[in-house]
Amino acid sequence: MSRPEVQAPPEIFYNGVEARKYTSSSRIIEIQAKLSERAVELLALPDDGVPRLLLDIGCGSGLSGETLSENGHQWIGLDISESMLDVALEREVEGDLILGDMGQGLGMRNGVIDGAISISAVQWLCNADKSCHEPRLRLKAFFGSLYSCLARGARAVLQVYPESLAQRELILGFAMRAGFAGGVVVDYPHSTKKRKEYLVLTCGPPSLTTATPKAKGEDEESCSEDESSGDEENQTVCISDRHRPRKKQRITKKGKGRDWVLKKKEQMRKKGNHVPPDTKYTARKRKARF
Repeated sequence: MSRPEVQAPPEIFYNGVEARKYTSSSRIIEIQAKLSERAVELLALPDDGVPRLLLDIGCGSGLSGETLSENGHQWIGLDISESMLDVALEREVEGDLILGDMGQGLGMRNGVIDGAISISAVQWLCNADKSCHEPRLRLKAFFGSLYSCLARGARAVLQVYPESLAQRELILGFAMRAGFAGGVVVDYPHSTKKRKEYLVLTCGPPSLTTATPKAKGEDEESCSEDESSGDEENQTVCISDRHRPRKKQRITKKGKGRDWVLKKKEQMRKKGNHVPPDTKYTARKRKARF
């Protein structure tokens, strides 16, 4: 079965029939619950009993939002599918619902959100569903607005199904450019069915006291022998940091000499274009004007 995001735009794919079919599937409900629980775990919210205001991006019919409510948090859900939100209203979910396109920005006040989750939604931004859609601009608008609305030090956990390594790097790259620190956590990397990827992003530079997220599943390649003999259920993954110093690249500028100019002029003549005749001044080096 082909991926939903390549079949149609989300607001068209998730019509009334598909929205109810999606929400009534016991298998999907179970999967959504597990993914949402894992996302909340990776948010690493303080265990002080104080409810947080969380954002559920691509909330759909509110399945992931139910997990947030069960954990005692208030939440705001954003989705582009009106049919999905209609089902959420029928189910009387506890969160506030917003109809909107995350690719045009989230439209939230700065610093008011204590954390954000997204289940299987962000990869939709990589498709140009309309002639006016440019995936890079949509990713830039999304991550820029997400960074602005989060409180400093808050996390966003985005579960994604990237189509390729290039798509994963594209998504992560725009997250880093927006100012986030973090990276990708891959649970059960060696399992075809259980493998899940999460973008764990921190708003602002990471704190020294912030624990590194752990990936579920055995990963013998990234752990030491001592770690392998101990807790194989949770292994540390590599985290990318936009604040890590990068080596400066040297750019070598090569000048275009007379031979290159004469060659290009001859090519233009063969194409029938009008080209000024060659003289002793052709391709001469001119002094800079001040």
